[in-house]
Amino acid sequence: MTSQSILVTGARGQLARSLSETSSTRGSNTAKLVALGRPELDITKPETLDAAFGAHDPDLVVNCAAYTGVDEAETEKYQAMAVNAEGAHSIAKLCARHAIPIIHISTDYVFDGTKSEPYCETDQTNPIGVYGHSKLQGEEKVTATCSEHIILRTAWLHSPFGHNFVKTMLRLACERTNVSVVNDQIGCPTYAPHLAQAILEIAHQILAEKGSEVPWGTYHAANSGETTWFGFAQEILRQSAERGGREAIVHPISTADYPTLVKRPANSRLDCSVLQNRFGITLPDWRNGVESCVKRLLSPLS
Repeated sequence: MTSQSILVTGARGQLARSLSETSSTRGSNTAKLVALGRPELDITKPETLDAAFGAHDPDLVVNCAAYTGVDEAETEKYQAMAVNAEGAHSIAKLCARHAIPIIHISTDYVFDGTKSEPYCETDQTNPIGVYGHSKLQGEEKVTATCSEHIILRTAWLHSPFGHNFVKTMLRLACERTNVSVVNDQIGCPTYAPHLAQAILEIAHQILAEKGSEVPWGTYHAANSGETTWFGFAQEILRQSAERGGREAIVHPISTADYPTLVKRPANSRLDCSVLQNRFGITLPDWRNGVESCVKRLLSPLS
């Protein structure tokens, strides 16, 4: 039997790096994972996609490549759209041409945040910034282009890799004794290795079913539970203090007190029950993710 392979785009990002690490610990009976990034694989350059598909002949693609600068996208609209919309379209077209399923990663920013309850997959999208618009266009292009698709919307991603809120809070605690954090935006902090585990489980089910019984479509995938950015910061610094790391006093402020170039959704909570019902997957509580992340970041071996 020929071994199966999974091609992951955006190799240097938090999620792709988490996928590579998680895949290496799952055992030899899983599909081989190949993570590629620029310049070898640039989803804005179709010729690099053709070359990657030809060289690695994947059975499934996980598209983690994304332009993630929420504020920067307001002045770099072309770059955001090129990656998040047109790039996603290019890879979806190639997947469709080769009859390869795609798992595409999206975001809570496709919603405007005005709903009082967690967002379901069927709720009306209404992004409030260029980043959200670019990601929504990517979703729409993937959906229209490749019938065998899974779109996963996630939120507030953090990990031991790259730039993220957990790393920022730990850095600030080393620089000051007081930190002010927004307390009127609520969401689901998601630990990238937990999301990676979910993605690999979905990939396993897709490859095992060979597409015949897979419930294709859009799903929400975030850690369980909810908090504000203020609550997130408190938990990060509490975990740091417990492990002998630096701590700081966290002060709650309103969004109005911390203006940014683009408005953030006040409600980024995602209802992930459909993922559980159809794939049997529930991500752990968000505090579990923070504990794992802080522990690794404070370890001298990290």
